Amino acid sequence: MSDAPSMFGDQESYQVLARKYRPSTFEDMIGQDAMVTTLKNAFEANRVAHAFMLTGVRGIGKTTTARLLARALNYETKDVKGPSVDLSTRGQHCELIMASSHMDVLEMDAASRTGVENMRELLDGVRYAPATARYKVYIIDEVHMLSAGAFNALLKTLEEPPDHAKFIFATTEIRKVPITVLSRCQRFDLRRVEASVLSDHLRGISDKEDVKISDEGLAMIARAAEGSVRDGLSLLDQAIVQAGLSGDEVTGEQVRTMLGLADRVRILDLFAMAASGDTKGALLEMRAQYDDGADPAVVMRDLLDVCHEVSRAKTLGDLAEFDMAPDQATRMRDLSATQSIGQLTRLWQVLSAAYNDVRQAPAPLAAAEMALLKLSLAGQMPPPELAAAIIEQAQKIQADGGPGLPIMSPVVGGGTASTSVSGSGVSTQAVGSSDGSGTVAALEAPKPVTPPKPALELGSFAEFVDALPATKIKLKYDLERYIRLVSFKRGAIKINITDPRQNSLIGKIVAELQEMTGDLWIVSPSDDAGEPPLAEQRKASVAAQKEKDFSHPAFQHPMLKNAKLLGIKDRPTNVIHSDFDKDN
Repeated sequence: MSDAPSMFGDQESYQVLARKYRPSTFEDMIGQDAMVTTLKNAFEANRVAHAFMLTGVRGIGKTTTARLLARALNYETKDVKGPSVDLSTRGQHCELIMASSHMDVLEMDAASRTGVENMRELLDGVRYAPATARYKVYIIDEVHMLSAGAFNALLKTLEEPPDHAKFIFATTEIRKVPITVLSRCQRFDLRRVEASVLSDHLRGISDKEDVKISDEGLAMIARAAEGSVRDGLSLLDQAIVQAGLSGDEVTGEQVRTMLGLADRVRILDLFAMAASGDTKGALLEMRAQYDDGADPAVVMRDLLDVCHEVSRAKTLGDLAEFDMAPDQATRMRDLSATQSIGQLTRLWQVLSAAYNDVRQAPAPLAAAEMALLKLSLAGQMPPPELAAAIIEQAQKIQADGGPGLPIMSPVVGGGTASTSVSGSGVSTQAVGSSDGSGTVAALEAPKPVTPPKPALELGSFAEFVDALPATKIKLKYDLERYIRLVSFKRGAIKINITDPRQNSLIGKIVAELQEMTGDLWIVSPSDDAGEPPLAEQRKASVAAQKEKDFSHPAFQHPMLKNAKLLGIKDRPTNVIHSDFDKDN
């Protein structure tokens, strides 16, 4: 062996944060207060179980808890001679147990030693008393991976263990553990750590490491960890490197880039575009976020979070609280005002299926773009509440002796469903469904409500816009600029919306028409060009009138070449204006 110095000098190898800050006492464990309280009470009452089952997600602290429990069972100092959960002072066996080198604390990884022979080998010494410690403790990690024969070999010993033997099992798949084993263990479910608690924990560790990380960055790491402390510390390790040797603060943008996340504001923009039916804008924004490093699956997950928060804002109103910046919370409430509960539920269903598709797709970006197409299509459809109201109105018309009304509505799996109302009731038939099943989700119509008596008769779309109250000035502005009328008749209007982001105008038009006339009108979109918007018609009318006025002979005089027309009034024929007129 050469005695040459290492190229790294005498510097010790780096220890990752997940190992460096592994809990050494029960008090160091965060978010597991219920388990610590139960163990403390059991130890004080001398009612310690002979077998424990620890379950929870990866990185939550199952193995660490098992070693702490082994220490607590064998805790011994000059002053303490019995089991104790107070491990603040290192006991006689603590160092060896935490280093997994104590001869009376045996650890086995069931993922690599699954057979019955491995289990028999482990249990051969269970009948012998411990060499130095109080109990002989058997820790079996990932116990759910044991074979059926191994479980059977364990079962007899687990049922009647010697007084000096204790068993501690850890698993992430509690449902795969036989019920016969579970029933003989005291079970502890280690909870996911809340994002706010984990963020505070990461803040404390970053302060100890003398590293500056923004609150936004820590919050994103805590959310990405999904309740796993180990995952959070691993991501924190990765984030610390972003500062380099300069020691500058790690910003939220750097953490976002590291995690492959999209900007929260841009996610809100993407959701707004898709929910309003702006297909082109949604696809361009998705591609832009992907080019900036965003993971399509993460974008879909963020869209799910936004849909959930918007739904909370819609349902709870001012009572809804959001763990985000005030301007983003305001944006959530604004988005909730543009969607109904039925629309949000429909968007959630589309996003849930899309999230799974994107994660499994060979081309995640393509799957995400196709999902946004489907989401935009859902955003262009009328609210489910409106569909139910139309069916109810059609039933009423038929009951009054009118003709049956065919209604085309979307079906599950694609295609449309033709719903006709006749004297015998409502019949529905699937047309062009993608799965060929012909199954259509039935809508239960609300209880009939007696409509008010007609208050206004409308002969044209322009009359409707002019009749809007002064409080609806924003709606009137949008109708005059974004609506091209295709056809207008009593009870049914066809319109062409020039801006896809204004698709919500259909529902507003239906609501205003019902309030004005007392009847439910059918307002349907059309691809036909239709008439120019009312604002363009008014502008063209003013221009035509001006051209007509200036064509008057009076304006042909050279002195009036640069004259400005202030107004035109008709001259009354029954008024005498001069003495000349009087004499004649």
